Amino acid sequence: MDASLLEQSEKCIECGICVKQCAFLKKYGTPKKIADNWQVHDEASLKMAYACSLCSLCTAVCPVKIDPRQMFLEMRRYAAASGRADFSAQALLMNFEKRGTSRRFSFYGLPVGCDTVLFPGCALAGTRPQRVMQLFDHLQGFFPNLGIVLDCCTKPSHDLGRSAYFHGMFAEMQQYLAGHNIKNILVACPSCYAVFSQYGKRLTVRNVYEILAREFWQSEPQLPAAPVTIQDSCVARFEKSMQDSVRKLIQARGVAFEEMKHHRKKTLCCGEGGGAYFVAPELAGNWAEMRKSEVAGKRIITYCAGCAHFLGKVGPTAHLLDLLFDPAAVLAGRAKVAKSPFTYLNRLLLKWKFKRKIEYGFSRERIFTCEE
Repeated sequence: MDASLLEQSEKCIECGICVKQCAFLKKYGTPKKIADNWQVHDEASLKMAYACSLCSLCTAVCPVKIDPRQMFLEMRRYAAASGRADFSAQALLMNFEKRGTSRRFSFYGLPVGCDTVLFPGCALAGTRPQRVMQLFDHLQGFFPNLGIVLDCCTKPSHDLGRSAYFHGMFAEMQQYLAGHNIKNILVACPSCYAVFSQYGKRLTVRNVYEILAREFWQSEPQLPAAPVTIQDSCVARFEKSMQDSVRKLIQARGVAFEEMKHHRKKTLCCGEGGGAYFVAPELAGNWAEMRKSEVAGKRIITYCAGCAHFLGKVGPTAHLLDLLFDPAAVLAGRAKVAKSPFTYLNRLLLKWKFKRKIEYGFSRERIFTCEE
């Protein structure tokens, strides 16, 4: 905590570049001002950090290469560890995570000889279960003994600062996988990719888009000529290889695209980031308004299920896997996407199908839970 505050206080030159980009910083001031005025016993200081989207745009545009996001995350961790964080506003998010790690919704299926698993994430499994199954079937051509893990990476708790709970849950997952000789995790969710990349030290994480981009995809004939645009996930703003693969796949399907002003490293948050919309919807909602002005009526393609949901309010939005497996339906606006509460039913049905899909050498439903 002290190191993060000191870095912002000493290195921030208050140029205002990050403030110009961000409604949160426009309200609270430069990173230096926030660091200098932060009071450990002040309730307003503790609550303020939860209004940040943790999207790292401030980090991306900073001319002196400091990381304000880390300071806000450390503030959250301090609030949680000291028992002074009030998570009542984020109850919906925490319950979503809790269901994902529960015995009812989780499933690990590891065939004999399996060293690689697909980890699709919570949102994709609920909104697009058919794409998860299509993706699994497709990846089996590369990994014949591919396993499946339906679980939550617990990034919500990570971003809320609930470090003890996050590390406990993630460590148990990693220990189980490594203990069953799993070496590779294939993820479709940028948030899962970020978590496994940073904390999955005993595992190698790969995103499915880089794998898919290495093969030949037939260009789809007679698609609409109107270009789409691409929403890069803020969690993956520094993942150039992932971004390149996404664009290669879109082009491979014969779809033209035009970039928005804020893309790749300088992409905008969709509004979901950091759970800020639960405590500061007016600030989180500003991201969507900025996106709306840049989209200019184009269809949005994204590789984050959360972005696909949140930006659906801005304009027609589809997930990249929808475009890969059924481009005509996507561009005609006919792609099927479930919404809550049906997403939970979809996850249960997907689990049921995977349990019966192939023969597993090892399988489990997760019963472990971690006390904070």
